[in-house]
Amino acid sequence: MAVYTHVSDEALAAFLAEYDLGNALSFKGIAEGVENSNYFLETSKGRFILTLFEKRVKADDLPFFIGVKQHLAAKGYPCPEPIMGKDGKALRTLEGRDAVITSFLEGLSPRRPNVVQCRGLGEGLARMHVALADFGMTRENALGPASWPRLWEGRAANADALLHGLAGRIESDIAAIAKADPDSLPLPRGTIHADLFPDNAFFLGDDFSGAIDFYFACTDALAYDLAVCLNAWAFEDGAAGEAAGLQFNFSKGAALIAGYESVRPLEPAEREALPILARGAALRFFLTRLVDWTDTPEGALVRPKNPLEYAGRLSFHRKVTSAAGYGG
Repeated sequence: MAVYTHVSDEALAAFLAEYDLGNALSFKGIAEGVENSNYFLETSKGRFILTLFEKRVKADDLPFFIGVKQHLAAKGYPCPEPIMGKDGKALRTLEGRDAVITSFLEGLSPRRPNVVQCRGLGEGLARMHVALADFGMTRENALGPASWPRLWEGRAANADALLHGLAGRIESDIAAIAKADPDSLPLPRGTIHADLFPDNAFFLGDDFSGAIDFYFACTDALAYDLAVCLNAWAFEDGAAGEAAGLQFNFSKGAALIAGYESVRPLEPAEREALPILARGAALRFFLTRLVDWTDTPEGALVRPKNPLEYAGRLSFHRKVTSAAGYGG
């Protein structure tokens, strides 16, 4: 979450008039994240989140994202539910941007997830996959392997400015993953979150209480979602430079995988593919962080994340040959 587009008092009042939510009592920008403009909204009817869609989000994809949350909410899965306006529609326009209001989800995002929370996250991820098994809409992963050469084009100098020699290693990663062609592997596919970082998961104590920010959701290999989570949850802060984030916590990795398998056991092909999927997930986030690191506009209420954290993860993944390397 972040803020790129600022909302005037007059525009907010006119926008809320299209809902049955009462008058605004509090309205504050949320600085975390890098994708859309997000605000905490409190009205006389309760607490909500207002999102204005920016940057990589395409208008044609919005019905899919809204549909995912509506489907999950209908299944009783804890996530923000889109709020309908008086006309029965969830999606409308504010300050020249597509916008949606969702319900407020209780809980806190863990700053430094512990082993119990990692297991709970794994269970929550698998429950999400099961709940979405009969979701009828599909969406291509716009940030899958086919997009990586485009994201990388012209950015070798930016990578080497961060760390000397990094560009060559990134080019080797792109080539190695292209050769493995993970999209062609015979893996179970379905609707995935694709961005379930700790700041997109809520807990009440150590109990998983829900997931937010479904705006990268897509149709892809279910095990790729698990690989994203291994990158986001099982690494701990390391030294500076390319080794940043290099320490992989096997206890957390094992807990995350065990939690997932307590709901949905992995197939043998998924276990075999986990190293290349984890390497690919790390590369995806390195590349998009590199883009944000260099392209975030001045004055945006946003904190771009350091690409070197994922360069460090890539260093680890290059050496892993089986799911056992992640605690599985």
